[in-house]
Amino acid sequence: MDGCPGCSRRLCYTWWRMQLVVFVVVLALGKGCFSCNLKNVSIPMERCGQEVCIHTTICEGLCYSQDPVFESPEEAPEHKICKGDWSYEVKNIEGCPGSITYPVATNCYCSTCNTEDTYCGRFYGHIPSC
Repeated sequence: MDGCPGCSRRLCYTWWRMQLVVFVVVLALGKGCFSCNLKNVSIPMERCGQEVCIHTTICEGLCYSQDPVFESPEEAPEHKICKGDWSYEVKNIEGCPGSITYPVATNCYCSTCNTEDTYCGRFYGHIPSC
């Protein structure tokens, strides 16, 4: 059989099965390249002369989108972006009037880009490989 090392038929089938296993593992691991997840972040702020750190969550990641070979001026491609559901929390700072209200991502997911609140055009910058 062409494409596999060795000369026995049994060895060749074993080789092809191993290739299939490797292919499935690569596909499963490749999913991490296109994932939209919660990420913990800390944002330093200054308020009333004090340095305060806000601990929150954001949505980050890439979503799988097919990029057409031909760009049509009439029809924009449908892009998927990493979006989230948000709530707001309040942090009071001792000795400081008022409080800080900040967003907290509670759930992240890939969704079709909405041109009313997001830039949905092509990104021509560098995206690092996985």
